Amino acid sequence: MASDLIVTLTKDNFADKALKSTTPILVDFWAEWCGPCKQIGPLLEELATEYTGKVAIGKVNVDEQPDLAQQYRVTSIPMLLIIKNGQVIDQWVGAKGKGEFKKRFDTAIA
Repeated sequence: MASDLIVTLTKDNFADKALKSTTPILVDFWAEWCGPCKQIGPLLEELATEYTGKVAIGKVNVDEQPDLAQQYRVTSIPMLLIIKNGQVIDQWVGAKGKGEFKKRFDTAIA
């Protein structure tokens, strides 16, 4: 199941799972009440399967992890970051289509 490929990120595991990841990781800052966040959920599951071993996907619930949301200056959600080698290399706010995600993933892998 694809959701097994998506990591729940918390302040306790963020450094290990996101900053020290050996592959680029997409970090999705989201909330249960956010419509656009729910819209991209199934898309992220598809991408997690397609990019297994190339790009990791993690989700941060901003209601449960306010410290991480504040640290990354999340003011609107969904906010998505791509972290590679411990550095944010791409970020955007709002739902995007699959093609846009793939383009950004392919750039991160290159």
